[in-house]
Amino acid sequence: MLALFENPRLRGGIHAEEHKAETSAKPIATNLPLPKKLYIPVQQHVGKPAEPVVKVGDKVLKGQLLAHSQGTISAPVHAPSSGSILDVLDFPAPHPSALPIRTIVIGTDGLEQWRTLDIPSDPLQLEPEDICKRVGDAGVVGLGGAVFPSAVKLGLGRKNKIHTLLINAGECEPYLTCDDRLMQERAEEIVAGIRLMLRGMNAPQATIGIEDNKPVAYQAMLQACRPYANITVVQVPTRYPMGWDRQMLRYLTGWEIPADGRATDIGVVIHNVATAHAVYRAVCLGQPLISRVLTVSGGAVGKPQNVDVLIGTLMSHILKFCKVDMTKTARIIMGGPMMGDALPLADVPVVKACNGVLALTADDIELPDVKPCIRCSSCVTACPVGLLPLEMASRIKANQLDAAVDLGLKDCINCGSCSYVCPSNIPLVHYFKFASGELFKRQQMEHKSEQTKRLIDDRNQRMERIRLEAEAEAQRVAEARAARAAAAAQAKALTSIEEQA
Repeated sequence: MLALFENPRLRGGIHAEEHKAETSAKPIATNLPLPKKLYIPVQQHVGKPAEPVVKVGDKVLKGQLLAHSQGTISAPVHAPSSGSILDVLDFPAPHPSALPIRTIVIGTDGLEQWRTLDIPSDPLQLEPEDICKRVGDAGVVGLGGAVFPSAVKLGLGRKNKIHTLLINAGECEPYLTCDDRLMQERAEEIVAGIRLMLRGMNAPQATIGIEDNKPVAYQAMLQACRPYANITVVQVPTRYPMGWDRQMLRYLTGWEIPADGRATDIGVVIHNVATAHAVYRAVCLGQPLISRVLTVSGGAVGKPQNVDVLIGTLMSHILKFCKVDMTKTARIIMGGPMMGDALPLADVPVVKACNGVLALTADDIELPDVKPCIRCSSCVTACPVGLLPLEMASRIKANQLDAAVDLGLKDCINCGSCSYVCPSNIPLVHYFKFASGELFKRQQMEHKSEQTKRLIDDRNQRMERIRLEAEAEAQRVAEARAARAAAAAQAKALTSIEEQA
């Protein structure tokens, strides 16, 4: 509770073991060998999957469009390297389920030959609409994990009269340091991306929030922003989950996003620092989003580091490059240990959302025995959303999902802070994820039931329409027959009268 009184803008959170020193001081590795094959899923973003425009046997250049976006909320994907299209197939997704997803397979030729790039002479003189279009055409999405199409966000920002662009450089997850290294090594490029974002939204100012455990990155960004009075760099406390966008916004501005609302409702747009760098490359260099920096770390990694990786590279290829001992690897996680996804296999591709690959040993993931709750309220204090985790878990165990929803289940961000601080080792966040899955299944069943009911109603209406049309046709035929019979009778009568005459 002390932390809450020290700063009322900082709600809940924990001080997790960081494990960042292993990679934060090492330069980004750019010498990852080019894989012989790249596996590029067409769904790497929020919204509709991209639609392939290539076929097996086609030759492609680096940066060439592979699949175009479908609809407003979608993003295209591009060739990370030159080569030929070997297949378009269903391939395991980088997800705990490893369910197959439509994937384009490229056989690389080793030439790394780029397509012709459209590089503007003065990017900052481009019209805001042109900046948004270039960002959209480059397939840039939120690289902090949300993977929402960045061009859509920029467009929404312009329509909602945004007054502040907030750049989230918290990177609060343990082990992960890719954003830290990006700021240390490419600060000027990031700032150029921020300036382009500001112009694309017609926003007057930007604020960059960096956790105070990144002093070198903070100084680098401070130096790069010095010529621009409308860009402010602020250090924020190192306290997980500071990287959560609402926590960052609350700390930096003191404002709350309305319930069921968005940051744009209060005049703010939030982007990740890596997204700003991707915007720079898209607009200033004409390069689509075909690679990203990610952290490779964990107890089983012999050479932990940050690596610049082509999208579509198999994680097994990266783990081999970083000297991972697979015999000691008990779990592979995409992302951080708190909110990342445990993967059942390493032969899955890196996608735009992947900011880290962790190879953890049994000691790293040792799970202590669960004990009865001692009613200490540590979970309540730690929750950044202000929920009652134990009460929600109790309702879920009793299969009272609606009661858990009433307590705020849908507001839970699954950050794991409650489970981390629980002295009884109760896996609270597991209950919440289970309940969220059950609610999703329930919604799917209700949706299916509504669809079935609608189909039945449509069929009944169609059958009724057919019946009425048949009756009307029968009535028409009967009337026509009667008319013909009457006409025949009349003609016969006339004939008889003429004969008598």
